[in-house]
Amino acid sequence: MKNVRSKKYRGIQNLRILSQAVFFFLFFYLLLQTRFPEDDYIGRVEVFFHFDPLLALTTFLASHVFFASFLLALITLVLTFVWGRFFCGWICPLGTIHQFFAFIFKKTKLLKPKLPKDNHTIWKYYLLLVVLVGAVFSLNLVGILDPFSLLYRSFAVGFMPAITYTVNSFITILYQINWTSLGDALFQIFEMLDINSTFIQGFFLGTLFLGLILLNMTRERFWCRYLCPLGAFLGLAARWNILKLRVNQEKCIECGLCTRQCQTQANPFPNEDWKSSECDYCFTCSAICPTAAIQFPLRAKPESLKAIDLDRRRVLLTTFVGALAVPFFRLTPARIRASEKLIRPPGALPEEEFLRRCIKCGECMKVCPTNGLQPVISEAGPEGLWTPRLDMEIGYCEYYCSLCTQVCPTGAIQELTIEEKNKQIMGTAWVNRNRCIPWKFGNPCIVCEEHCPVSPKAIQLTKIEVTLKDGTVKTPLAPVIDLETCTGCGICENKCPVVDKPAIYVTSVGESRSERNQLLLDVIKSSEGIT
Repeated sequence: MKNVRSKKYRGIQNLRILSQAVFFFLFFYLLLQTRFPEDDYIGRVEVFFHFDPLLALTTFLASHVFFASFLLALITLVLTFVWGRFFCGWICPLGTIHQFFAFIFKKTKLLKPKLPKDNHTIWKYYLLLVVLVGAVFSLNLVGILDPFSLLYRSFAVGFMPAITYTVNSFITILYQINWTSLGDALFQIFEMLDINSTFIQGFFLGTLFLGLILLNMTRERFWCRYLCPLGAFLGLAARWNILKLRVNQEKCIECGLCTRQCQTQANPFPNEDWKSSECDYCFTCSAICPTAAIQFPLRAKPESLKAIDLDRRRVLLTTFVGALAVPFFRLTPARIRASEKLIRPPGALPEEEFLRRCIKCGECMKVCPTNGLQPVISEAGPEGLWTPRLDMEIGYCEYYCSLCTQVCPTGAIQELTIEEKNKQIMGTAWVNRNRCIPWKFGNPCIVCEEHCPVSPKAIQLTKIEVTLKDGTVKTPLAPVIDLETCTGCGICENKCPVVDKPAIYVTSVGESRSERNQLLLDVIKSSEGIT
């Protein structure tokens, strides 16, 4: 039979590829722009997150506060209701990456599409249910699985630092072989991009994302088919759309090519098996059909299709698991006494409210000009995994910067001006006299005092006497902390010349966001008559 593929749908397919490329490069552009700008304000670099209806819903359920910027998510939801799950096939940058690599794997024969014989697409609906049930009980897990958070975090913490390291190594080679002009050009470009290159979990998060990419060798768009909770949420909203698939039985030769090549296992053939909730309207089936038998006509009246086949017992079990997960995620000593190294960014809400809103996206970590914001491992318990904390041994809170407060997409970090931010207390600095050069050895050192940015300085110098083992007495100036003016910015710890473990360090005690994590326990305050 003569091949009469539809030119119209092949053209629409090319338009869809162009749309994917545009939105991916827009996302990547905003990612690169999330850096220290020339002025005090950075702009709406986080706007992509505000079109995500799942982030809007779970943040509201967990915190009982609606963040006004998420009104943009209504656009996505309304268009999905009318046009179907187009967002996954035309806009989502993570979906674009998965489709691109699935295409590469098919071209290299690492992936051989097969007729689907499983119903594992149902997994993502159960994952969505766990996320929603957890949010109802104020446990916000959406940031672990949401495609925007996953992609941004993986790029900011894993891939971009790896790319920076590779380029820096290449630049070093260029200088070694006297190709200084090219080396200088590359160096200036990457200096301008201002990419943070040191992250505690960079290897793990980068490897995790790479593993998700490699899953496309087993099924095309594996993540989108089986795991994406946003895809499941949009699939539920897409079941009443006006754009429906139709197979012309007179033209169809039942070759099965459309079903075998379907990216999301929507089963275009036979027509009665088509799953509107799984179709992302990539139009691959209609573009490759050898007889042009597949059409997507517009129907003014939406047709209600059969419900998604969720097993009632599994739904009940999943609901139970989602509720049961809440106390287990909160099994952490930090709920009794705050972790000394859990130093949140300035403007962070009180810990419980912060965890309800933070989606672990990594925006604040990407924008931090000193690389000081790092993903949490265990300091905040399982619930706080990948949320930001300030690690002073890597970076510090820049005094003339409030960027992390501007880019948070959910308000977990309140937006502050630089003046307001500098009044926030993140923690308190302490001097370890057993390691401090003046206190221990009697040698002069005023590095911490010199770098202290507040006025009057939170680090004061006082003359002390140090008796060495040979009986020699030295009288150096040594640092002491003024607890009234210290904001816990951590520059003193970061700049301390004692390289392995700084002699001055910052803990979270005294943070202004917490009434409980203060210098003295309530029982001590009461016994001493302190009010």
